[in-house]
Amino acid sequence: MDRTTDTDLAPHELRILVAVADTGGFSAGAETLGLTQSAVSHSVRGSERKIGAVLFARGRSGAKPTPAGEKAVAHARRVLRMLDVLVAEAREASGSEGTRGPEGPLRVAAFRSTALHLMPPVLQRLRARYPGIEPQVRIVREIGRGTAGEVADGRSDLALATLDGERLPAGLVASGLFEESYFLAHPAGHPAPRSLPLVDWAENCGSYTRTWWGTQDWIPSATIEAEDDGAVLSLVGGGHGMAIMPALSLVGAPDSVEITDLGPERPTRRVGYVTTPELAGSAVVRALVRELRASSAQNPAWLRAHTRVPAASLSAG
Repeated sequence: MDRTTDTDLAPHELRILVAVADTGGFSAGAETLGLTQSAVSHSVRGSERKIGAVLFARGRSGAKPTPAGEKAVAHARRVLRMLDVLVAEAREASGSEGTRGPEGPLRVAAFRSTALHLMPPVLQRLRARYPGIEPQVRIVREIGRGTAGEVADGRSDLALATLDGERLPAGLVASGLFEESYFLAHPAGHPAPRSLPLVDWAENCGSYTRTWWGTQDWIPSATIEAEDDGAVLSLVGGGHGMAIMPALSLVGAPDSVEITDLGPERPTRRVGYVTTPELAGSAVVRALVRELRASSAQNPAWLRAHTRVPAASLSAG
């Protein structure tokens, strides 16, 4: 007997693994798929037997993926996504069903400032050129595994990510789009912004930024920490402190916030995209990458046009 056939997982088995992981239980997964709980349980046991590992820890509270299960579910999501791509691109190539250019869902993970200020014009051009593409954007905090983790787990096709310092999850490919400078944000008209307490947020950490901070003797430890850059701007505008912020986070800052250049040695971070090797060649991802590169080609001019940065660098206060 062909042992490969014995160990292969069918698409419906992969869908069941994903449904159980996403819903946290066999009953909930069965309801999502329109199956019985016994059918789902039987399928999961069969998948575990084929793989040779326990994929879910069962308990009264439901079913939680084991470390082996997390790996299996991530690969299952990615395999199922490639099956979708296979169908869409085969139809496009054959000209069947009146297809014109890339079509189908395009799942994007983006951190907040890119979702607010970079993606809208990119998506507008993408939809105009390829009306068959259906973008789905999720905002993910750029901490821990961040947006890249969404791609590694099979939840997103492409992620906008910061590429400095943090190692990418295994099996992904990345490419830079532009360098983003940091600036000082402080209450407008304040005579000595360096004397203010620092407002920070967890997402604003990068190895290059920390290195720059370590050379500065005027930046205190953060006394206020906010959940996101929007909250930081609100606190700064209200006169509660200063912040060191990347340019995209400062787009559309209120008049109560003044933005000052940190000089030629200012910290920067590299913003780029992350995807999987197999999806990098798909038509929908390639279409989005083209629009992202066209938009990033306008940087840093685009960022300068949307931030109010005085010509003079910050003087000691």
